[in-house]
Amino acid sequence: MTITDVARHAGVSTAAVSKVMRNAYGVSAAMQEKVRAAMAELDYRPHAAARGMRGRTYTIGILLDNIRNTFFADILDGVRDELRDSEYTVLIGAAGFDAEVQDKTIRSMVDRQMDGLVLIAPGIQRAEVLSTAQSTPTVVIGHHDSSDLHDSVVDADGSGAGLVVDHLVSLGHRNIALVSSPGTRSSRWARTPEIVLGNGYAEAMGRHHLAEHTQICRTSYSDEGGYKAGMSLLTAGNRPTAIMTGADVAALGVWRAAHELGLRVPEDVSLVGYNNTAIADLATVQLTSVDQAGHNMGATAARLLIERVEGRRDHAVQTTMTPRLVVRGSTSAPSSG
Repeated sequence: MTITDVARHAGVSTAAVSKVMRNAYGVSAAMQEKVRAAMAELDYRPHAAARGMRGRTYTIGILLDNIRNTFFADILDGVRDELRDSEYTVLIGAAGFDAEVQDKTIRSMVDRQMDGLVLIAPGIQRAEVLSTAQSTPTVVIGHHDSSDLHDSVVDADGSGAGLVVDHLVSLGHRNIALVSSPGTRSSRWARTPEIVLGNGYAEAMGRHHLAEHTQICRTSYSDEGGYKAGMSLLTAGNRPTAIMTGADVAALGVWRAAHELGLRVPEDVSLVGYNNTAIADLATVQLTSVDQAGHNMGATAARLLIERVEGRRDHAVQTTMTPRLVVRGSTSAPSSG
């Protein structure tokens, strides 16, 4: 079955079929429907390799580090929904936290002629991302460093941290700790999410005249990382009465540590997550968390990427999501005891 067969079946030109397949700008809804109906009736499937030789493979590569971070599922859902009615296929590279493996994964995606890349908080050198973006349309999610070479989708992480501190202070907390990712200094990203979040936390603590209580514990955004941070913070002499984490998955690890130590959430320690993933709203969890619109971030990243892939825009943009605090049962006033 060929594109000519599809055109003949739909009663249109081969050029029209090609435009629909490329999702070209300006194709009418009626033409889209007619051609796609013909493709479905003929069970026509364009050959990816042949497409690649013509300059496009209709594949999008997504890089992420940790498949256990449920926030990434929200982002992927947004990408999927945005591309649902297009010809593009999404391929995921779960590369882990190692920068060399991430770099290898990105190079493999480029070698396979993927049309564009979405990099979720990449841990590789910024220079490597900029080099890749010169030849392959790229969207970076998370990092606040802007560039003329790639698009960016970020959350206002500084404001998000401020929302948490304001909420906890309003409940009467003063000794508030932050659990954050260590990041990678050698990657040369100046404004990663953890840096912006940490700065926002410190600024908010200072605004409330609590700078002397500022305490940041660095760990990986995982259940095990949160557990280790929780054990460290909750066995310290000056135990915090409230802990905020940069990811819900880490908050659950802190919760596990508190449980092992015989501490209750929120009676003995208030706990706040970040990302507002589905697990935060489980009846047995009810975790207060910052919602940074993961689905919207993914959908926006996909839309920006396709605009660049299809030549509808030739300049880079940075889109910022506005966070909101979702208050649940894991935070309350500190106990008088």
